[in-house]
Amino acid sequence: MKGIVFTEFLELVEEQFGIETVDKIVSESNLETGGVYTAVGTYSHKEMFSMVAKLSEIKGIAVPDLLEFYGKYFFGVLAKSYPQFLREKGLFSFLETIDNYIHPEVLKLYPDAELPSFSTVRDGDKSLLLTYKSSRKMAHFAMGLILGASEHFETKIDVQKLTENQDGEVVEIKIDILE
Repeated sequence: MKGIVFTEFLELVEEQFGIETVDKIVSESNLETGGVYTAVGTYSHKEMFSMVAKLSEIKGIAVPDLLEFYGKYFFGVLAKSYPQFLREKGLFSFLETIDNYIHPEVLKLYPDAELPSFSTVRDGDKSLLLTYKSSRKMAHFAMGLILGASEHFETKIDVQKLTENQDGEVVEIKIDILE
C-alpha cells in the first residue's frame, strides 16, 4: 500500500483526535516501520489495519466507520493532488472510469502500486452497482471514497453494501442517487 495512505491517515488522526492519539496508536500497534512513512514508499496494509484497530479500541468507534470516514477524507486529498482525474461530468461517469482510466494512470506514477478493481453496472440513471475486488478487504474505505466523490460532484447518494464474498475480498456496493 502506498505511503500516502499512511501519512494522510496519521494527519487525519492528528486533526481529529490530537498528536497524543497518533503517538498512542503508533506506539501500541507493533508496527514493523515504527510508524515512519513516506508518501511514495510502499508498506504492508496490515500496518494500516493495526493502527485503525487500535484507534477503534481507543476511541470506541467501529473499524468500518473509521475506514469509511477516512476514505471520505482521503478522496479530498486525492482531488487536490490529482485534479486531472476528476474531469468527468458526474459521479457515475467518474466511478465508471476508475479501472479503465484512473488506475492505469496511477500505475504510471506508481508502478508498484497494488490497486483494487472496480466494475460497474448501471441500473437506469439513478442507480449503479459497483463490485469491489481486493485482497486487502477495504470495501469500507472504498465506500468512504465514493461518499467523498459524491460530495465533490454535488450528488446526494445512498450507499449500501449488498453482498460480501471471500471474506471481504469481493463486495457488491449499490449506489443510489437521491433527489
